Formats: sequence, structure tokens, C-alpha cells
Amino acid sequence: MARRNRGGDDDAQIDLTPMLDMSFILLIFFIVTTSFVKEAGIDVNRPSAATAERKERGNILIAIRPNGEIWIDKKLVDLRAVRATVERLHAENPEGSVVIIADKTSQTGILVETMDQVRLAGVYNVSIAADQSGGS
Repeated sequence: MARRNRGGDDDAQIDLTPMLDMSFILLIFFIVTTSFVKEAGIDVNRPSAATAERKERGNILIAIRPNGEIWIDKKLVDLRAVRATVERLHAENPEGSVVIIADKTSQTGILVETMDQVRLAGVYNVSIAADQSGGS
């Protein structure tokens, strides 16, 4: 008296819950580990340097225009406010560094004062951006 189960369609379903859980975990992992680059907000004509190196992890970009304007995070910032702005941005990303993008016709004094304000904000990893071409 063998009994056969003719309702086999009920047991043939695939449970997708573990796959969806794993997909969401990977999505959260990639969102958390992604480093977002903040743009300075303006285009700057950078000087050329034969020894320039590409730096990927510059998280705080400061641009200096030829007329002496300082731009951080797409906002015009006064020289006296650079320190507070960098402190705030550095608190958001403590491992980040600062890259100063100064126009090649901008004044060196403003560049030095900006670097001084960045270091007073507690960031000692400061770089100056340059093009990798041989010179101009």
C-alpha cells in the first residue's frame, strides 16, 4: 500500500530570502566604504611640474583663483574662515588629506597663508596640485 504524493508543486519553490539578505549586506558594505570626493567648485589653471604624482585620496579640495578668491566645497570662503571650514570637513573624515589647487598666476602669499590656516586646523597632510606635464 504505497502512497504517492501527487501534489509535488508545493515543495518545488526556491527561497530567495538568503540571496536578498546577502545583496543588501553587500550594498551596505559598498556604501559605507566608498570615499566621496568633494570638488572645489571652480576650474583652476594649475602649474606644471615634472615631478607631479597622482594622489587619489585628497578628500578636502581648496582652490585658489588668480584674483585671490578661495573656494572650498563649491563655496567662496574668506581666508579667515579657512581654518574653521577645514576643521569641520576634517571632523567628517579624519583620515582625509587636503589638496590645494592654486592657479599658476595666483599670489604665493595667499597660498602660504592658506596652507598655514590648514595646518592650524590640525591637518598636516597638505599637498599642492600640479599638472604632470613637463613644464610650461
